[in-house]
Amino acid sequence: MNIMLLALSAALINNVVLSQFLGICAFLGVSKKSRSAVGMGFAVTFVLTLASLVCGIIYHFLLVPFGLEYLKTIAFILIVAALVQFVEMFLKKFVKSLYDALGIYLPLITTNCAVLGVALLNVQKDYDILTGTVYGFFTAIGFLISIAILSYIREKMEFNNVPKAFQGFPIVMITAALMSIAFFGFSSF
Repeated sequence: MNIMLLALSAALINNVVLSQFLGICAFLGVSKKSRSAVGMGFAVTFVLTLASLVCGIIYHFLLVPFGLEYLKTIAFILIVAALVQFVEMFLKKFVKSLYDALGIYLPLITTNCAVLGVALLNVQKDYDILTGTVYGFFTAIGFLISIAILSYIREKMEFNNVPKAFQGFPIVMITAALMSIAFFGFSSF
């Protein structure tokens, strides 16, 4: 039962983008078109889940036994960078259209603070490998949900009459703020 609560909390209540404000760059940058936003969501889901698993294994079986916990940030950055390179090569070879649609934002997953933040939170919250991986997966699902919703809203806003002062980035920020408020409602119980 605790895993289910953790999953629900990670995806909706403590949404990584809308509650913790991690991963905002990709959230705002790739959410113009739903296809690229959902693709980015799945890429982040893959990287974040795998990073949680690999970082947990490295931390628990290599860093802790040898008293090298202080190297966790550097080790986690290297793991995330390697995983992003793997995803980038895979998409370039097998899903070229998504690779082209994501553009510069794909390599930016390396510096996406949500991915590194979740790996560090797993250590900070003292999660075991399975719990940390589940937390990472459902955190990524929360990222996917929020970026998909924003992209669908942004596509619909193109056909609306938005006042000139609010066109572009301002209306996107207002929309993101309203989404944040809506997701905050999940935590009121």
